[in-house]
Amino acid sequence: MTAEAQLDRTTADNHFRIGLLFAVSSALAFGSSGPFAKALMEAGWSPTAAVTARLAGGALMMAAFASVVRPGWIREVRAHARTVVAYGVFPIAGAQLCYYNAVAHLSVGVALLLEYTAPILVVGWVWATTRNRPSAMTFGGVAVAVAGIVLVLDVFSGAHINLTGVSWGLAAAVCAACYFMMSNKASTDGDGLSPISLAAGGLIVGTAAVTLLGVTGVMPLTFTTNSVSIAGHTTAWLVPVIALGLIPTALAYTLGIVGIARLKPRFASLVGLSEVLFAVLIAWIMLGEAMSVSQAVGGAVVLAGLAVARQGDRSEQPDPEAVSQVELATWPDMALQETSERAND
Repeated sequence: MTAEAQLDRTTADNHFRIGLLFAVSSALAFGSSGPFAKALMEAGWSPTAAVTARLAGGALMMAAFASVVRPGWIREVRAHARTVVAYGVFPIAGAQLCYYNAVAHLSVGVALLLEYTAPILVVGWVWATTRNRPSAMTFGGVAVAVAGIVLVLDVFSGAHINLTGVSWGLAAAVCAACYFMMSNKASTDGDGLSPISLAAGGLIVGTAAVTLLGVTGVMPLTFTTNSVSIAGHTTAWLVPVIALGLIPTALAYTLGIVGIARLKPRFASLVGLSEVLFAVLIAWIMLGEAMSVSQAVGGAVVLAGLAVARQGDRSEQPDPEAVSQVELATWPDMALQETSERAND
């Protein structure tokens, strides 16, 4: 291997590690939403109200943050209005609402398992659009990771199936797949839409969409000011509301968009599976819901599946006609640099 090739490989590895750090941090942040939302719902909030509070809080925080670090974010959002609206409606509002409707008809475990078939949809979409067939190792990693999720969620304990619920769960999976694909495109299109602007604008649109459904009576919208219980301590309802807006919303979406920009959407979606593992761990810490032996084993299986899928991604050789598309998705910084150079010429 030449010195130049070695340098390129080192740069690629560093690029991947940074992206992985952002993606895992995003999954950890997303995983905290369950305990906080559950505390509100046990205090009398409807699921739609909890989602509305979560998105509204995240939108306010992201708008304030974006105004400080990226003053021109409103112009970016206006210039990319179509992308921002689609992002707010499908990956943000759509995923939340479809999941809660699935839970209304299914056990939580089955609903989550259906939503987390999103990586399979992403693998299929990338294959269909780039004609870059995933390697057998990637397919194997997907299968192992999904098997691990089955163990973590313990879906075979009292699970029941309902066709309406299954439909909502699969719709949530489509919205989750849109999150990975749309985050990658918006982060690598070189047209000036930053992850911060996308997250802020998308959360505002998502909040408006969910609120509209609640106000019109399509979905129940019930708020209370009752005290809530978190980790055995009683606190004001504002605590979980602020936490929901900050950690699993504003922080999680921003970290996720940045991470996806540095990873292939296919692998980033697999890393997203770790959110379930983090959710179980956080529920254990905050709510005292201890993990079973099978769940612990499932967590290890998920990590093994991610490792196998990553190795498969490294070994794949794209078709010549699809190289430019794959490079754009894998090396966004290079694409942005080339765009900047062309603008300066």
